[in-house]
Amino acid sequence: MEKNSMEEFQRSTVPRKNVIEFRPPLYKQRYFFVKDIVNQYKPKKVADLGCGNATLLCMLKFHSCVQELVGVDLLMDRLLDWNSDKLSPSIGDHLGPRDLDLSIVLYRGSAVEKDSRLLGFDLITCIELIEHLDSEDLAKFPEVVFGYFSPGMVVISTPNSDFNPLFPASTFRNSDHKFEWNQTQFQHWASNVAKLYSYTVEFTGVGAPPPWAKHVGYCTQIGIFKKKQPDPGSWILAKPTGSRVSEPEEHAYQVVFTASFPSLQQKHFLLFVLCTEVLKEVEAIRQKYVWIMKRKESSEPESEEDTDSGLVRRPGLFLTDAQVAQIEKSPKPYSVGKRFYVPLKRLIGYPKVNRLVADVSTLRTLLAEGIPMRLNRAHTSVQIDLDPYDYPHDYR
Repeated sequence: MEKNSMEEFQRSTVPRKNVIEFRPPLYKQRYFFVKDIVNQYKPKKVADLGCGNATLLCMLKFHSCVQELVGVDLLMDRLLDWNSDKLSPSIGDHLGPRDLDLSIVLYRGSAVEKDSRLLGFDLITCIELIEHLDSEDLAKFPEVVFGYFSPGMVVISTPNSDFNPLFPASTFRNSDHKFEWNQTQFQHWASNVAKLYSYTVEFTGVGAPPPWAKHVGYCTQIGIFKKKQPDPGSWILAKPTGSRVSEPEEHAYQVVFTASFPSLQQKHFLLFVLCTEVLKEVEAIRQKYVWIMKRKESSEPESEEDTDSGLVRRPGLFLTDAQVAQIEKSPKPYSVGKRFYVPLKRLIGYPKVNRLVADVSTLRTLLAEGIPMRLNRAHTSVQIDLDPYDYPHDYR
């Protein structure tokens, strides 16, 4: 047999490990897992220790429940270069502000350093972090995260070494890893930490093994720690205890990035959005009003479109029957000369307006401050031009 043929024969007879591929990629599965946690528990304050390039924070900023995001990493300057813009408010964030405030802060620092600015958080994540700690730092880690920061929940992920033999090279997955635990080792460590600091812990993971190797478990093993609470019937998670008044302030971290997002909790943004929505509704009502008046003057047969229900309903506006009924009971829009008026009691019935303000009194107060919003003298209706080319008549 020729040499080349012999080499091909030898390669074909040597057993080769199946290539393990994860779809979506394993790092995305880990981030999606945290997103699911946030969706389920609705934490307001979230910190990611060892945040790397802050990709996870970029994903979590879109969650409406989150009001404070913090990332901590030793290599923050280098890792932030390409993601700082993604963490900053965009033009769209100003045109469509969030309901709640959101601040994002990135620190340069270590997960085993105490910093009082991380006290009182609902959720702290440590995604593929602990395996980078040497034995000295690993010993400090539980006291800092669980004892000092003491958040309501902690999510820790780390490689599962039981899975490693399925890879072509059965070594550490990263040259910087100081260790990689199997399932028994991780669960033993996590259970001891949970017991010591009054947490519960449950184990799961991402990156399911192939059917022929289910015994190895997930490629990434995950521990979900929840602070124990005295009353199981209260909030779903125990409130974090890191906001202890007696704790002296410790600022070991260095701030390298901050961002604050526009929200409806900020009055000038609320005014902007409210005036925009009100003017949209008023203009849409005006156009429908003029169309109905033209039909009446043309002596066309009346239809449902000519009734008050027809004035309320329009293409693109989705209302329930109850909402339509509520609007129909409210004072009707009217025109006087070249002016058109929509009562505030009617506007408050439209969902996009009602979402922003709960009652007519608040609507009146805010619209009185809005520019270029005009109200009638009694401050009971929004006033706009009817348009002299349409109907300079009185249709009260």
